[in-house]
Amino acid sequence: MIFLCVYDKNLMKRLVKSMQEIKLTTKDNIKIAINYYKKNFEKVIIISPGWFMTKDSKSFREMSEIFCNYADVITIDFRGHGKSGGFYTFTSKEVIDINTVIDFAKTIYKEIYLIGFSLGGAISLIAASKCDCIKKIIVVSTPSCFEKIENKMWKKEAWLPTLRKCELNRWFSIRPGLLNGKKIRPIDIIDSIKIPTLFIAGEKDPTVCFWHTKALYEKAVCMKKYLLFENCAHAEDLFIEDREKFIKICFDWFFGNN
Repeated sequence: MIFLCVYDKNLMKRLVKSMQEIKLTTKDNIKIAINYYKKNFEKVIIISPGWFMTKDSKSFREMSEIFCNYADVITIDFRGHGKSGGFYTFTSKEVIDINTVIDFAKTIYKEIYLIGFSLGGAISLIAASKCDCIKKIIVVSTPSCFEKIENKMWKKEAWLPTLRKCELNRWFSIRPGLLNGKKIRPIDIIDSIKIPTLFIAGEKDPTVCFWHTKALYEKAVCMKKYLLFENCAHAEDLFIEDREKFIKICFDWFFGNN
């Protein structure tokens, strides 16, 4: 298969037509919106953005459009984000959201792959620790536990990428809930995951320092790999700053002979 990372206006129009927005209902009665790129592959990639990012964020739309050349794609708005209902609970309840999406995918696909960013990565790991239908996982800038996230927003490495990704519609769609809900720490469940997992971190990440992701990698007992993007920041910034490298790494992990 040829690696594709070329933008063509006519191709993008066709991709938009192949994408549909669907709402799924969770077991706690929250409507979760997904962008569903269906091209009738037998495999699907489920993309989980982190806090303050949505399925319609520019970077996640572009990423989804590239990935759907190789697999069908589902990109999630977690509760309290974008077009989903409810309030964001910072990993306390979002695993219900991703499990709802996985249950939907299981009825259609033979192979399910997960890629999660920041807290979306934490949610993906928590779900995978209790699920035997996932084939492979990629987590990007994922915290080992919520309580130890650095989040140095005053540093230019944090606010410059935030300004670069400024999308007012997205900002006004975010509805945070309480922080005090009970949370599963990814570091506590990582050794229960048996699925091949790729851990990716940014060397200059001011939000979730790279030691978090490395600690998860070191404790994991599954087939695993750790990659550090030098001079890169947080989560989707790795895709924004070097998309060809990022997509090729993801493609090789999901579909290569590793």
